[in-house]
Amino acid sequence: QINLSVIRQYVDYLVSEQNVKNVFVNGTTGEGLSLSTQERKQLAEEWVCQGKDKLDHVIVHVGALSLPESQELARHAAAIGASGIAVIAPFFFKPTNKDELIAFLQKVASEAPAVPFYYYHIPPLTGVKIRVEELLDGIKEWIPTFHGVKFSDMDLLDLAQCINKNEREQFAFLYGVDEQLLSALAIGANGAVGSTYNYLGRKTNLMLQAFVKPDLALAQKYQFLTGEFLNFVIKLGFGVAQTKAVMTFVSGIPMGPPRLPLVDASEDFIVKAKAKLDSIVWPDGD
Repeated sequence: QINLSVIRQYVDYLVSEQNVKNVFVNGTTGEGLSLSTQERKQLAEEWVCQGKDKLDHVIVHVGALSLPESQELARHAAAIGASGIAVIAPFFFKPTNKDELIAFLQKVASEAPAVPFYYYHIPPLTGVKIRVEELLDGIKEWIPTFHGVKFSDMDLLDLAQCINKNEREQFAFLYGVDEQLLSALAIGANGAVGSTYNYLGRKTNLMLQAFVKPDLALAQKYQFLTGEFLNFVIKLGFGVAQTKAVMTFVSGIPMGPPRLPLVDASEDFIVKAKAKLDSIVWPDGD
């Protein structure tokens, strides 16, 4: 069951301990697609409520396999004052080309006509491989509220073409593969959404500061150390359940078990992951 009572503590932890001021609700790590519509609404409401005056942006993911369900979630997000909405491509009956995908996205976006809209591109999970570069061509004509992309793919050529072609539009390109964030920043990504920022947000912000400075050697150090941890846990088997376990032992906030078909992280994983994270010596001396 969802546990709304810890969200206030969660918000305070992100802001004060991780220097994270923006959240993406009901996405992959939040198991949004495993939740009922009612549960997704309850979570969105609680994050918007608890984030008031504390968070800069609460973007709510409203994608679903069913168009009416996605539209209902978009209307709800608009009504509760979400800063933005995001939608993945439907992944059972899939759009096979740009026009089909845009038609679906447009029908959802139009239900929240005053809310910034983001396309959530995650082909490793949806299997929808329509290139974002192609999708963005003329997209404002179809979706006037189009604001940017959560780009969770390793195809940096596609991302680079998007940024190169759409400089004047000032779209937000939020990169979603945490271990490659520095590479994405180098070609122009201007933000990030990822699960590691729950517990490595402060370190990633230090990497961003080093990149802007620019102190590339320092930025690389942070990226390499994040990668060292992720490389270690990926070999153990790393997914949403394991991310919850890591966040629980780092923050002290109980993130709970995942919902079936996902199963809990093993005790062996938790012991090894904690030892690895504790062993890392960061440039800031922590």
